[in-house]
Order: sequence, then C-alpha cells, then structure tokens
Amino acid sequence: MASSPPSSAPAELPRQLGLWSAIAVLVGTTIGSGIFRSPAGIADKLPGPLPLMAVWAVGGLFALCGALTLAELAGAMPRTGGYFVYIREAWGRLPAFLYGWAEFTLIRAAALGGISLTFAQYFLRALGFDPSIAPYDAYAHYVAAAALALMATINVVGLKWGSLVQNVTTVAKYGGLVIIILLAFALGLPKTGGNFTPAAPAGSFSVSAFGLALVSVLWAFDGWGDLAKVSGEVADPRRTLPRAIVLGTLAIIAIYLLANLAYLSVLTVDEMRRAPLVAADVAQRLIGPVGVTLVSLTVLISTFGSVNGSLLTGPRIFFAMADDGLFFRQVAAVHPTFKTPYVAIIMTGILGVTFVLLRSFEQLADIFVTASLVFYVLSIGAIFKLRRRPDWNPPVRTPLYPLVPALFCLAVLFLLGNALMDSAQRIPTLGVFGVILLGVPVYYLTVGRRSA
Repeated sequence: MASSPPSSAPAELPRQLGLWSAIAVLVGTTIGSGIFRSPAGIADKLPGPLPLMAVWAVGGLFALCGALTLAELAGAMPRTGGYFVYIREAWGRLPAFLYGWAEFTLIRAAALGGISLTFAQYFLRALGFDPSIAPYDAYAHYVAAAALALMATINVVGLKWGSLVQNVTTVAKYGGLVIIILLAFALGLPKTGGNFTPAAPAGSFSVSAFGLALVSVLWAFDGWGDLAKVSGEVADPRRTLPRAIVLGTLAIIAIYLLANLAYLSVLTVDEMRRAPLVAADVAQRLIGPVGVTLVSLTVLISTFGSVNGSLLTGPRIFFAMADDGLFFRQVAAVHPTFKTPYVAIIMTGILGVTFVLLRSFEQLADIFVTASLVFYVLSIGAIFKLRRRPDWNPPVRTPLYPLVPALFCLAVLFLLGNALMDSAQRIPTLGVFGVILLGVPVYYLTVGRRSA
C-alpha cells in the first residue's frame, strides 16, 4: 500500500454539482435498502408501536445532530474525501489511514453489498419469484453483483452521468415512497383504524433492545455524511454544502417517520416482524399483485440510485488518500476523457461484488454500521479540535455547540458499548474492531515508515 509522497500539484476533480444535485446525492444515497428492509428487524426487537416509532425518531435526531456538525466541517473544508480530511486534520495521519483502511476492507464493500442485495431481492419478487428460497436466494447475489458492475461503469463514464442517474432515481424513489404512504393512509387507515394500540405492550421495550434496534435505524439513515466525500466536486461549496446537508437530512427524517406510520396503518407490529420485504407486503394488502409490482419497481429504483450514490461518493475517499500519499498513487488517477477517479471507482466496485457474493444482508448491514460508528466519533468529534484553529472560518456554525456534537458522539459510544455487552453481537463487533486495528501494523509497514 506504499505510495510516493504527495505531489506539489494534487489531482483535481471539476466542481459540477449544484444544490439540487448535491441534495439528490445525499437523499439518493440515504434512501436505499434501509426503509424497505430494516422495519422488520426493528419491530422484532421493539414489538410495540410507541417504541418502534421512538427509535426512528431518536435515529432521526441522531442523524440531524451529525448533519448540523457536518455542515460546519464540510463548509470550512470542502475537499474530496470528507471524513478522511476531517480526521487527518484533527487527529493525524494514522487515524486518517485507519478510516481509509476500514472503508477499503469493510465499510464501502458492505454498504454496496447490502444495498445491491436488496435491489436484487425486490427484482426477483417483481418477477414473481421468492428470493428467500432456493435457488432464487443464490440468484439474488448474482443479480446484485451485475447491478454493481453496471453502476461502476456508469460512474467511470462521468460525474454528469452518475449525477443524472442520481437526480432521476431520487425523484422517482421519493415519489414512489410518497405514493405508498398516501395509499396506506387513504386505503389502509380507514379499514384498520391504524395498529397503534396498545402503544407499548408489556415486553416491548428494553434499553439493550432499543440500542440494537437503533443500529438498524442507523443503517437506514446512513448517507447523510456521504455528500461530504464529494465536496471537491460541489460548485460554490461554502454555500451549497451546508444547505444541501441540512435540507437533505430533514427531508429523510420526515419521509422515514411517515413511512413507518404508513406501515402501521396497514400491518400490525407482529405482521411487520414477519415481513422482511415490508413495503411489498403493505402493497399486497392494499391493492393486490399490482401493488407488489409497483412497490417492487419503486424499491428497484431506490436501491439502484443508492448503489449509484455510494459509488459516486465512496471512491472519492480512496482518491483523497492516494492524493495525500496514504494509498497507491495510481488510485488518484483522473481519467483523461471522463475526468473521474476511475481507478478508485473500479476498485470499489470489485470489492462490492466480492462482498455481495459472500455475505447475507444482515451480515453486511452489521459490518457496515459497526465499522462506521467508530469513525463517526472521530470525524464529528474533530469539530472540538478544529474550532481551536485561529484560521477556522466556516460559512455556518453548528447550533447549540458543543451540545449537538457531544450528544452525537455520546450516542455513538453508547451504541458501541451496547453491542459489546450483547452476547449475540459481541464476537462480530470484536471482529470488526480487530480488522480496523490490523491497519496499525499495515500503516507502519507501508506509508507510515516515510513519516517516522
């Protein structure tokens, strides 16, 4: 992983993303598989309407605290790489390398795998096949791999094509979710009266279960920070980035809360627990097989756009690392015709295909969230150190500082501690920590030797 020192003229990517394209990247990356897959697992951990809605509200507050802090960081340092830049500037090169190492070995591939697998399962469901039984459960992994390869190709061809796909799919998925919500309220609520009582039945809440459910909620909300990774390609970044991050996050919170209320308007909590493809089951109940097809198409568009968004943002981390001398120098190459970080995109696509062929959705989601939480603390917590700089001049400042970033970091530490205390999650969590720490000797055997 050794590379030459950074050049005096670092590689540049053109700034082409305006406000609405930037919001589309954030919303499109975030609204993917989570809102269509996570509700079943969350209802299983918190089998009551009030705890169920509460964990989504807390997850939204958590995401908003992170987004408000990120708006200040991204506005002050609008550079490609996002979290990598903030961690490097605040904590040094080794923690920044470990973030890139985790993205390379765990985070990005797990995210791409989980989202594309949801795409594939709904694709098979739309064709009339059950993706939970053989041989279609295996076919889903191959369909997911093909989708990843296609989206990687689109993003290599150019940012404009990738952002066009993002804009179109974001509008389609947002519209599709709104249609599902309106149908549920219009057709489901009058028949059922809503399945909101009893609000908190006995055994429906515990602190440990709430923490584990919150991890699943974070899978659905994750993406609010991805826009920062393409900061170097956002036009008028000091103005555009803070607005896009906050507006996009607020829109996601609203749609997720309404979606869960819509699900409860049609299905009981117990039915939600047994509905891994919950949106399709809601549509089946409301308007029959036609509804399943329409919802499946919405989810296909949603997850397709989310895979595209992840391939649009994630490779920029490896690009920034290589440009900084912390990765193979070739990864910072910009395509002479398409002006994209094509080596980073191809490498990310290959990793995603590998993961999706070897892991289940649940394994991919748990790997992604656990590894991400570690670096959420370092990246959002960077604000406490960076604000001490005399030249710190962000276009916006985090409201209620230092309460907002502190609340975010404390919540992350609680989730990590809760995962370690849970007997079922302890070994997988320690495994993720082990892979991250393995990056320390890798650093000192490679790029770290130059700065020793």
